[in-house]
Amino acid sequence: MPEPGPTPLQSFLGGIGLALPVQALLSLNSKTFGISGFINGAARGNLEDTLSVLGLISGGFAVGVIEGMKPMIRDSTPLRLILSGVLVGVGAKLGNGCTSGHMICGLSYFSIRSMAATATFFVTASLTTHLLHGTLVAVPGDSSLGAHGGAFLASGFAALTLAFVASRAIGVNVRARQAVALCSGFAFALALRLSNLTDQRRILAFLLTPVHTAFDPSLVYLATGVIPLASVLYRVGSVRVQRKGKVDARLLAGAAVFGVGWGIEGICPGPGLVNFGWALATGANITPLATWLVAVIIGGLLVPS
Repeated sequence: MPEPGPTPLQSFLGGIGLALPVQALLSLNSKTFGISGFINGAARGNLEDTLSVLGLISGGFAVGVIEGMKPMIRDSTPLRLILSGVLVGVGAKLGNGCTSGHMICGLSYFSIRSMAATATFFVTASLTTHLLHGTLVAVPGDSSLGAHGGAFLASGFAALTLAFVASRAIGVNVRARQAVALCSGFAFALALRLSNLTDQRRILAFLLTPVHTAFDPSLVYLATGVIPLASVLYRVGSVRVQRKGKVDARLLAGAAVFGVGWGIEGICPGPGLVNFGWALATGANITPLATWLVAVIIGGLLVPS
């Protein structure tokens, strides 16, 4: 029986794997890797955003094919899934981003708005998790690369290589942008699974903070892998992100609402899409994940652009 604990190597390498599709999308499409933005854009018929979403789902499907086992999801009522999803959707739209856009990309770009949003949603998510998941037990740890880590790394790298080849072979046009959107989403999904942060139990265990016996620092290892590398790649690249103004009440309110929704279930848009694809591949847990994702879409549509 494995001892409880984090997955340091998998989470760190998964973080490195996340930095590469983030930079690929920025360099080749001049676009920030914001998954809640992809979902909102796809819901409104934007084809490029739809392909990014499909890339994440297809990456999750590949995970299911590679692993064979069903995605982990805690027992939850439909009402809680819906409430969590709606709050995540509303909060991400109000706050103009979620964990991918603010925590991964924003912190890497030294965005003051993203720093404020990230701090806010971590506080409200932690408070919510302590309130609802105080009885959580520690998750088994693994200090190795894992049984399928090599396959995840190879598949993600192949997807990114395809994105660059397509961009260079086709040239800068709509088809090339679509190929990059799809392939970068696929690569991101594989890296996210490698990190083990698709497992909502590890997210909730992190949000319980070190004061709790179930605390899991795997997210710290992921951040250590992704943020420094993404920051370096951003600074050596030629594309810069447009600054979106000062920290305001809408940003902080949205981040706070997002954090509550995140803390209810431990699911945010990236893992939600990846696990949904994984569920489709295995035929297990499709309904709860679909319920949560539909609620996220509805939440986003409730907030005016």
